[in-house]
Order: sequence, then structure tokens, then C-alpha cells
Amino acid sequence: MSRSCQKTLFAPHVGTGSRVVPILAVAAAFLLVSACRDAPTSSTGPGGGNGGGGAFCSVPEDQLFDGGPGKDGIPSLDDPLLAGVGEAGAAYLSPEDRVIGVALGGEAIAFPHRLGWWHEILNVDVGGVPVAITFCPLTGSGLAFDRSVVDGAEFGVSGLLFQTNLIMYDRRSEESLWFQMARGARCGVEAGTPLDMAPSMDVTWEAWSELHPNTRVPAHAPEVGQRFDGYRYPYWTGANVRYDEEDNPSLMFPVNAPVDQTRPPKELVLGIPRGQTAGLAFPFGILDELGELGVAPSAVDGASVAVFWSREAQGAAAYFTRLNDRELTFAVQDGAFVDEETGSVWSLGGAASSGELEGEHLEPVPEAYVAFWFAWAAFQPNTSIWAPDR
Repeated sequence: MSRSCQKTLFAPHVGTGSRVVPILAVAAAFLLVSACRDAPTSSTGPGGGNGGGGAFCSVPEDQLFDGGPGKDGIPSLDDPLLAGVGEAGAAYLSPEDRVIGVALGGEAIAFPHRLGWWHEILNVDVGGVPVAITFCPLTGSGLAFDRSVVDGAEFGVSGLLFQTNLIMYDRRSEESLWFQMARGARCGVEAGTPLDMAPSMDVTWEAWSELHPNTRVPAHAPEVGQRFDGYRYPYWTGANVRYDEEDNPSLMFPVNAPVDQTRPPKELVLGIPRGQTAGLAFPFGILDELGELGVAPSAVDGASVAVFWSREAQGAAAYFTRLNDRELTFAVQDGAFVDEETGSVWSLGGAASSGELEGEHLEPVPEAYVAFWFAWAAFQPNTSIWAPDR
């Protein structure tokens, strides 16, 4: 990769096809100067040719767009002070606020959407595992990644977008760009390197804190300059029209194909990707038809999976149904998730609270995550949509 790619691959292309201007936009373009430093010249890179004039990038460079604020213009949260449920530092959260929660090694940490609107990345250790909990407000996508693949290095917000989705960079080495919903590096010396996902759950703060009473969140702590009050929703596409309203068709940046009209554009779906283009989507609207609680049985790569739905939690979670060499079948009975083999009662978090299997935990599907339908369909165009047997 030659130094000439500094003006091709990493000089962002400002989208001219967007119908609205983001409230956070600024005029300056972002140039990731170090992206091509001392890299070898090549017309193709990991992942194949890019049609972009010799850069290591697996997507056409004219599909990268300048998001406005520039590199680190949206500052990530890096090992912030944390507060527990009921502590003053967590009082800025309302019960209905959505959070992306991660539980590993006996520890649970949540990244509230209201912080994700303004920070997008939380670099933090969870149970001794370096994790990046990421949220892109433009695609509604919340994914958690194990940062071990980059030796625990921090991720920052590059300021660039692909398919209107967050592109990250590794602060240890700015020579690569990591695409959130592509789940790996797509540009630079690390192009083609996947990021392992950590299991996460996108639900209300009330639901997450009930499942994990010892959870912590980034703390509102004015005494150390860490304050989160007044973090209002920043993305509007018209007078009193939130960008994230389910039926709002407005996008702030282009996607590479017509928006899939099968479902409302910004309906939330729990998606399980398979490869780079396929997957299985569980739209919240369909899940909600199951009732206050619901179980959506399916299969992933030949393994049986059950998706638990809770209307109260406004969320869903996917689990493998095989436990200790036993295949379990789940249903809703008397207002609870129950396995039909033992009658044990399970939580939305996949833990058995009573019955023969009390204390056991189902294995979550780590790749499952929540996103807007339009974005999920753009990244996984060969997706299937789950529907109950009629």
C-alpha cells in the first residue's frame, strides 16, 4: 500500500445522497494520515480487490463517508469510573433507558444508549476480559467485542461510516479500520481480521439490573469531571421527528443498495449473522406477537437455538438449547420460560432459577446482536426472517 492511498482510502467521501444533515455534523473532513504508513504497495489486500486504486481495503473506497465530527470527535469512554445499581453515579438512568449489557467472569457492566449516542464505544474490562461495548446510533446496532484479538488495545471512533455504520480504529496502531457490523477489520494492514464477539443483551436498564443486581455502569461523577446529565437524544430528521422512530425512512448517509422494505426500516431486530452476507433475523414486532413472553425456536449451523422474548424488558436473547449433553425444549408456561424436559424455570438471562436444573446457565449465541432492520438487511442481505409456525 503506497502513501498515495492517504488521499484515496482514508480521505472520507462526504455523502451527497443523504436526505438530512446530522445534528452533530461539522464541515471538516477527516484524514487518517497514519493509515498507510510504510505499508507495501498492492492492488489487492486481505479480502480481495477493492477497486480503490491499490489500497488494502475489502470495500470500495467511495463507499466510505465522512460522519462529520472527525477522528475522536465522538470520544470513546475508556475505563471510566463505574457505579452500581442504586448509587448516586447511576441515578441519571431511568428504568426504561436501553442498555447494552455484558456479563463475563461473574461481573456485569452496561453501556446505556444515552451514553452511546455521544460516545459510541466503551473500552472496559469485564470479568478480566478486555471488551469494547459499541453502539452506533445511526444503525441502532449494539455489539460487544473481545479486544484480546488486538492485545487489549483501545478502540476509538474514526469518524468514518460504511453503510451508515460506525467504523472504529485501534489506538495502538492506526493502520487499520474496524467496521462494527462487519465485525472485523476491512481496511488497512489488518484487513480481513475478524473480531470475536462477547455475548451481550440490549434491554431496558430495569430489566438488566434485575437480571444482574451487581451490574455497574459508567458513573455520573462531576467531582472527577465525568458527568452524563443532560445527555439528550441528538438525532432528529425534522420537527419533533426522532431519527430512530420505527417507521422513519430517513437516513443520514447512503447505503449501497435500496433499503429493504420487508419490515419497518428502524424496527429493532435480534440478528444472528452467518458469514458475511447471511443470517437469521428476529424482528421485535414479530416476537411481540408471541405475547408478554415468547420463545422462538430455530437452528444455527445445525445447532438448536431458542430466542427468549420479553415485552417488559423490550428485548430478546438467543441461547443454544443443548445443556450438559441434553437437548432442551422451551416454552412459556404460567408466565415463565420453562423447559419441557425438567420443568425448570429460566430467566431472560438464560439462568435456571428453580427446578431440577436450578443454578445452570444456557450458553448464549455470542454473535447475536440488535440493530435496525434496514442496517441488518444491508449487512446481511441474504438474511432469513424468523416467523412462528402457523
